[in-house]
Amino acid sequence: MWKHIALYAALFALGALALQWIDMQRMARLYPESVYDALLAAGFLALGVWIGARMLGRRAGDTVFDGNPKALAELGISPRKVAVLQELAAGLSNKEIARSLGVSPNTVKTHLARLYEKLGATRRTDAVRRARELGLLR
Repeated sequence: MWKHIALYAALFALGALALQWIDMQRMARLYPESVYDALLAAGFLALGVWIGARMLGRRAGDTVFDGNPKALAELGISPRKVAVLQELAAGLSNKEIARSLGVSPNTVKTHLARLYEKLGATRRTDAVRRARELGLLR
């Protein structure tokens, strides 16, 4: 049953394609300047998209984010604590952070307690705000 339906659909598609091809041939003979204009417009459209992608792809202010290594060294924040801080900034709970990093929730609590001490924060939002001020997070 499905084979017959697919066969009829393919035949109808080929027939429609043939009719469109014949119509296009007639239009190209009757209005050649319109065909040239359409091809020219398509070329300029492609060129504009390519130039726009190239220009917008690299902005002058784009730099690689380094996470302020000087502040990290001064505060003594390890890369693992930075990972916890990034997950914290993403709004994840302790259990979600633990699952994401492959550690226990108690380890996450310990990392957060040390981060609060080093950043002088009392809450999660304070820690994230202070880390952004220091340039540790984007």
